[in-house]
Amino acid sequence: MTQPAAATTSERAAEALRRLVVDVPDFPEAGVVFKDITPVLADPDAFGLVVEALAEAGRDESGRSVVDHVVGIEARGFILAAPVALALGAGLVPVRKAGKLPRATYAESYALEYGKATLEMHRDGLEPGHRVLLVDDVLATGGTVAATRRLVEHSGAVAQGVAVLMDLSFLPGREAIGDLPLTSLMTV
Repeated sequence: MTQPAAATTSERAAEALRRLVVDVPDFPEAGVVFKDITPVLADPDAFGLVVEALAEAGRDESGRSVVDHVVGIEARGFILAAPVALALGAGLVPVRKAGKLPRATYAESYALEYGKATLEMHRDGLEPGHRVLLVDDVLATGGTVAATRRLVEHSGAVAQGVAVLMDLSFLPGREAIGDLPLTSLMTV
């Protein structure tokens, strides 16, 4: 009798997400169902699985890192991107809401599922040719990731892919990011 294959890190991370992510209706405004990931962050085993699964998006088949930097997208993307960067031996570059970074920045405005926003990245955060993994919590309309990709490209760096905890299949996020490879641990 053959034994079933052991679950991969990504499969175990997806199971942890299904078990621990809490839906919060009508937050931050009516009609939006917010995906609360704080229970995942509070569980060290689940958090570790998620970080390792996201980091796989920045590795080649042999497990070697293929990125120079991880870009963490405000706000929950910061929480995920920092340990992913460490796991990959890569630098961390924050992308923040307008007015939050202290030095010269590139700026990109975009629409999100319930409003409009502007993101900024330090002009000296990346250099031409740097290979970058974008990390965020949820891919919804894709506006945030698309704007972040444009910020990366302003610096001459190259987005290698995007890694998220989950993507919302009922919104056009996958289409909005175009040819950028996507690693999503769970599709909702």
